[in-house]
Amino acid sequence: MRAKTPGTVGWRLVGYCALLLGGMTAALLAWYGTGAAGVRAVIRASAKTSLILFLCAFVASSAARRWPAPATRWLLANRRYLGVSFALSHALHLAVILILLRVDPEFAISRGTIVGGGLAYLFIFAMAATSFDRSAAWVGSVVWRRLHTVGSYYIWFIFFASYAPRAAIQSIWYLPLVLLLLAGLFLRLTRKRVASRTSIVPIPTA
Repeated sequence: MRAKTPGTVGWRLVGYCALLLGGMTAALLAWYGTGAAGVRAVIRASAKTSLILFLCAFVASSAARRWPAPATRWLLANRRYLGVSFALSHALHLAVILILLRVDPEFAISRGTIVGGGLAYLFIFAMAATSFDRSAAWVGSVVWRRLHTVGSYYIWFIFFASYAPRAAIQSIWYLPLVLLLLAGLFLRLTRKRVASRTSIVPIPTA
């Protein structure tokens, strides 16, 4: 088993997130009711918790490299568990969407959303399944790295494609989420440049 880095919470973090998600769902349903309004409230809230958890895992390595600090080192040490917590949050999001299909006859999902979102969920579940030491060793480091790299960028794209049009058409309150996504992408894309600068060692002169 992989040794824990100091500051790693481990699988307890996933448990804490599960409790928070359960409490959030219960509170929203108690406030808005168990009908369509309550289900829609859980859909909106779980989408946002998924986005935050995803971005924490998405930028963990890049943030720790650019800004070495206890907070960024904590993100990096717990990246695996943040990723699994994201998968749990988005599984809740999918479940309440399926419930809304039953409680609201007027609600429908477009074919494009089914295809694009369905592929994102395949990546999410595959990435979560390979977040364990045995499954990661079974698929191999090359396949694991490609799966998690391609999957994370595709999931980022799905989030951006979901929120950017809403920020432009529906409400400006979606704009902060779009800016967070863009900032996360910028941080990831500039990671190698930062790494190359920090790896340069000055040559001592006489």
